[in-house]
Amino acid sequence: MSTARILLRTLMLTGVSLGLVLPATAATAQPTVSELTQQIDKESEELAKVVESYNRLREEAKATRAAAEEIDAKLGPLQAELAAAQTEVGQIAVNAYKTGGLSTATALLDGTSGSFIHRLGTLDHLARDRQQRLTEFTSTQLTYLAEQEKLQAALKKQDAQVKELADRKKSIEADIDELMDKRERAYGAASETGSSYTGTVPSVSGAAGSVVEFAYGAIGKPYVWAASGPNGYDCSGLTLAAWRTAGKSLPHNAAMQWDVVAKINRGSLQPGDLVFYNGLAHVGLYVGGGQVIHAPTFGRTVELASVDMMPPYGYGRVR
Repeated sequence: MSTARILLRTLMLTGVSLGLVLPATAATAQPTVSELTQQIDKESEELAKVVESYNRLREEAKATRAAAEEIDAKLGPLQAELAAAQTEVGQIAVNAYKTGGLSTATALLDGTSGSFIHRLGTLDHLARDRQQRLTEFTSTQLTYLAEQEKLQAALKKQDAQVKELADRKKSIEADIDELMDKRERAYGAASETGSSYTGTVPSVSGAAGSVVEFAYGAIGKPYVWAASGPNGYDCSGLTLAAWRTAGKSLPHNAAMQWDVVAKINRGSLQPGDLVFYNGLAHVGLYVGGGQVIHAPTFGRTVELASVDMMPPYGYGRVR
């Protein structure tokens, strides 16, 4: 084979090889830090909504469990009352059988007018007493059966909620693993290392004072989904825990917190008020000076930020 032909064949084989290798190399190109950051921000925002829906379901499951416990507590006394009523009704039946021969005719045959009046009164009393007892028995029985049905429905709903919570938890944890992997590739670590606040905590009067102080004390603690402290928080878990110091109870869900606060406008904001974001999927605590303290998202820590860190959805005051 001539040198020219060998060279031509070599070039052709090299060209084919390049044609095969280059697209594969391009396909495996890693995203840049900027691209990963965009993905992380978008996925964190969507995952925050999923977490808040999980928190809502958990609050609903808690309410269902409380309702079931309340019904169950009622059933014990009702069952005892029903048993007592059944005994009384049985005794009435026995008495009615024994006195079945007592009639107005028998009473008329008695020559004593006093005895006649007494027997008529006894008959009337027996009839009325029997009717009253039967009515009470029926009412107690219906109440018991209705409460029993409510309990069975509540328990069935509770079982379904527990299963759904477990399924959602598994799905969320898988998404978190993927997100943490992206954070590690982008920033070299899956999570930030937060530091506590060392500045001056503003002095706030009234109940909001302890709330604001608590929030400043939480700065630097990690975001932990579905957590309300003391070692970590998600957004609604932080506002819940802060207001708990002032004796106020808030649900562990941003949208549910929005439902229970008094709505205010921005000009009325005071320290301790809540600021809602991301279509009610995020909430922060206003601490004055145009700033909020909030638990941002996965891999980050509780921080002090501008009230306009993202467009606010609305503002609320805890009642």
